[in-house]
Amino acid sequence: MDSLAAALFRASDDIRYVALYRGGALRLAERAGLRDASGAESDRYEELLVNPTLLTLARQRGEIDCGGLEYLLVRYGHFFQLVHPVDGGHLSVAIEAGAEPLALLPAVRAVARAHGLLPPAT
Repeated sequence: MDSLAAALFRASDDIRYVALYRGGALRLAERAGLRDASGAESDRYEELLVNPTLLTLARQRGEIDCGGLEYLLVRYGHFFQLVHPVDGGHLSVAIEAGAEPLALLPAVRAVARAHGLLPPAT
């Protein structure tokens, strides 16, 4: 997780926070000196409860007739939250509110692929 978080933080100064929930294990990393940071317990419950639930709901809907689910993007007041399903869980990346989160998606996916979280690009 340390190398994943470091690579994502290097990819953009707009990345605030990284979480990987996989195989029932949660690991979190936050950029130092954040303004308007969420509380650690709040982040933990988001990754353990909220994001898995949102992914399940969106995945089930996507499989009906939408072609599946690639990722979720949530806009909170202080930041965006990009939640990407990975084998056995999800990768969650918080992005500064003033950033263009979809512009960061290719970089996030490239780092996730480099760390074996996503299959090679087709």
